[in-house]
Amino acid sequence: MTERKKHDIAVIGAGPGGYVAAIRAAQLGKSVALIEKELLGGCCLNVGCIPTKTLLTNAAVLHQVKKANDFGISTGPISFHYDQMKQRKDQVITKIRSSLEGLIRSNKITIYRGNAQFESPKLLKVLGQDNLFIESEKIIIATGSVPLEIKAFPFDHKRILNSTSILEVTELPKSLAIVGGGYIGCEFASLFAELGVKVTIFEALPTILAAQGTQIAQFMAKVFTAKGIDIQTNVTVKNIENKQDHVHITLADGKSIDADLALVSVGRKVYTEGLCLEKAGLKTNEKGFIDTNDQMETEVKGIYAIGDVTGKWMLAHVASHQGSAAASNACGIETKMHYEAVPAVVFTSPEIATVGLTLEQAQKAGFDATAGSFPFQALGKAQASMETEGFAQIVSVKKTGQILGAIVIGHEASNLIGEMALAIQNELTLESVIETIHAHPTIAECWHEAALIANETPIHFPPKVKR
Repeated sequence: MTERKKHDIAVIGAGPGGYVAAIRAAQLGKSVALIEKELLGGCCLNVGCIPTKTLLTNAAVLHQVKKANDFGISTGPISFHYDQMKQRKDQVITKIRSSLEGLIRSNKITIYRGNAQFESPKLLKVLGQDNLFIESEKIIIATGSVPLEIKAFPFDHKRILNSTSILEVTELPKSLAIVGGGYIGCEFASLFAELGVKVTIFEALPTILAAQGTQIAQFMAKVFTAKGIDIQTNVTVKNIENKQDHVHITLADGKSIDADLALVSVGRKVYTEGLCLEKAGLKTNEKGFIDTNDQMETEVKGIYAIGDVTGKWMLAHVASHQGSAAASNACGIETKMHYEAVPAVVFTSPEIATVGLTLEQAQKAGFDATAGSFPFQALGKAQASMETEGFAQIVSVKKTGQILGAIVIGHEASNLIGEMALAIQNELTLESVIETIHAHPTIAECWHEAALIANETPIHFPPKVKR
């Protein structure tokens, strides 16, 4: 028996973009269908942001305990249990997912389980549900992305792992080879190195964290090397073999290395498999993304796309904002997306956070720009906390002081970058930051000090010597 359901708006995918879109549409009085083939929360909640940050928090606590003697605290022998760390990770995910389902249902959103595929621009079939069709005037695609697999050495999820399967490892390896030195690879390198694993990173580009810029890449290369992480750049991995009790990695230059496990983190690819986009009159571009305008609408009127499938920014918080914008536009409220003030965080130790333009990018864009940097070691709170590694930097226009970008590397960088995102979003100047009273002693004072330096009026930093 064929069953046909009607909704004002249907959302395909319940990740951070999809569920936000569904809730926003429901707030605006629409009947909403939310279709999810796996778990609510998508990659971010189940196999991405939340599980990795939970494990990284465990590692950060271990790091603090190791420093206890420096604080005058005696602990005795220190040990940890990775299986219990993994268990805590799973508990956090389950708790958040349960809360999310309650939130979705409280907004009277109907959840359908299964794979959605287009039958026409306004009709979806839900596979996994016997002959269920959903008819909707507006459809939002939020199907996300998956780890990119290299044909020469496919994942076996036993010893050749991706960023999803490595989260299910129950015993720590003695050694880990990471193919890819981007933000995902570096976060896992930071995690496992802190837990005592011998980590080697293989990166084809001249530096790790190349997307974050030269300044960050050079700084973090020194940090990682000091932590015992072996960084091999300008190298190409030719093959990875599972030898049952270890992996054998062969490089393009003929050299080889053995490790207990290999993590392949060379990027992600959009997930549009099985959507039958052509039946809706849609197609992907040459890179596999679904093109949209600044209102998140595709070339087919009434069909929107958000999140990773659009190729704009593969970040959960961007997907959420796109979801809200798409839902608002689908409901007749014109909303445009802007990407000038998108914060990005790499949760290594220390953390890295950026927003806007780097000095190099600003100058290439034609701005007469300058930068003011303030080291954490000059902050009283950083000294008190023994978290002196890192710095904060503000990039601004020389003449007007308008803030163009910011970088912060150090303790709680992820929680510090929001101030600069707000500043850029609202086109604020150095003067705005300087005139804002920042609490003392805090790490957040770094922005006040960096602004003073960029303004050439430093207080807690020596003045530039004029020649």
